[in-house]
Amino acid sequence: MFWKIVKRDINLSWNQGSTSSMVVAFFIIVVSLFPLGVGPEQNMLARIAVGVIWVAALLACLLSLDRIFQADYEDGSLDQYALSPIPLEMVVMAKALAHWITTSVPLILITPLLGILMNMDDAAFMPLIYAMLAGTPALSLIGTIGAALTVSLRRGGVLLSLLILPLYVPVLIFGVMSVDTLVMGSGNAPLLFLAAFTLFSLAITPWASAAAVKLALD
Repeated sequence: MFWKIVKRDINLSWNQGSTSSMVVAFFIIVVSLFPLGVGPEQNMLARIAVGVIWVAALLACLLSLDRIFQADYEDGSLDQYALSPIPLEMVVMAKALAHWITTSVPLILITPLLGILMNMDDAAFMPLIYAMLAGTPALSLIGTIGAALTVSLRRGGVLLSLLILPLYVPVLIFGVMSVDTLVMGSGNAPLLFLAAFTLFSLAITPWASAAAVKLALD
């Protein structure tokens, strides 16, 4: 049942709503605008490349959060999940996993090309990939909590952004710091903090999101 929910959400994201395509397009457009805005000076682009890519990934992830539960809430599927034998916490985790696969994984795959566009240091490519693999799951997990809290609200997208953006700040800070420290050979402490934040999000998301969904259904 868990994997059926994951597969269903992935198929809906790619085939019907084209949410993943819009997220990838948004990510590419945002990163591409920075060379036009700050100018073609290569040293400047290289200095801000990692931060720009992280900010663009964060905003692209935020763009698709409201669709995690909204469609299922509107067509009654969420009520069926609540009545099914599978615990609602597992349904939440399945949806968070599907969101990460359809949103963050394509962004990670396209990141090297955008790094070239931003004249990013060659030594920063792999550390950035490691940091995104460690940090982007937290974006989906935390976003799942916000999506569950606002699922029953009309036009809750703005409120969702206000709730989630402050919680994304640690991921952004440690994501950029981890790349810098790995490139300079100063250790991997920020990367470990980033992974710890993801594990903490993994621990609280099923219970918090399930409680919020039950409240919305009541």
